[in-house]
Amino acid sequence: MLVGVGKRWRRMAHVALLAGVLAGCAEATDEDGKAPAKTSAGASAAVSGDDGTVARSGGTIGAEGSACELPVTFDIAKGWTAEAVESGTASDSATSGSGDLEDELAEEVADSLLRQGPVTAACEVDAKPAGNIGYLRVWTGKAGSASARSVLEAFVGAEEQASKAKYHSFKAGDVVGAEVEYLYTSAILEETKKERALAVTTPDGPVVLHLGGMDTEEHEAMLPALELAKRTLRVS
Repeated sequence: MLVGVGKRWRRMAHVALLAGVLAGCAEATDEDGKAPAKTSAGASAAVSGDDGTVARSGGTIGAEGSACELPVTFDIAKGWTAEAVESGTASDSATSGSGDLEDELAEEVADSLLRQGPVTAACEVDAKPAGNIGYLRVWTGKAGSASARSVLEAFVGAEEQASKAKYHSFKAGDVVGAEVEYLYTSAILEETKKERALAVTTPDGPVVLHLGGMDTEEHEAMLPALELAKRTLRVS
């Protein structure tokens, strides 16, 4: 598990604290049998969505020396940029004696934002350079006997505003995992949007890939990028 909080996460934690807000190779199909995105044949082929959006491979992350070193590797969409989530924890600040109470509280908020259920944020892949508003985030956990489905259920269960979760399994090469589509309702914005996540288990622990987005429209426009990641997902 990576330690530390990146600058972006620190800023987000500070804003949340000061505002008094804590926001909180087979193709998979939904429970109704509808494919979430169409994939063409060939390992390097583009993935296109029902709305005409296309995700072409922009490189692979996860391996040693890549932007994010993970227990898995997968392709990210062209134009998207990956960055590891790293740096100290709340306890580091407290024990060092540096920073005031506000800083320590901000660190604790950041710590809570970095954990969801049994996994911790390890990498974020930003869609903004490609023209979308959202992230494909990667979360990792400790090795154990939990199944991909149970890890995913715990991940979604830790999101208080999640509802109407639909789970199914998927297979990509030799990798078998679980996927979920659900609704998230923002108590602040009073809006509901679609989100999706998938999980696999590895000898080094479970890995969850989560795709959010500013709203449902942005989320659906980014789905081909998640499908590309899923189709190319391999255990390192």
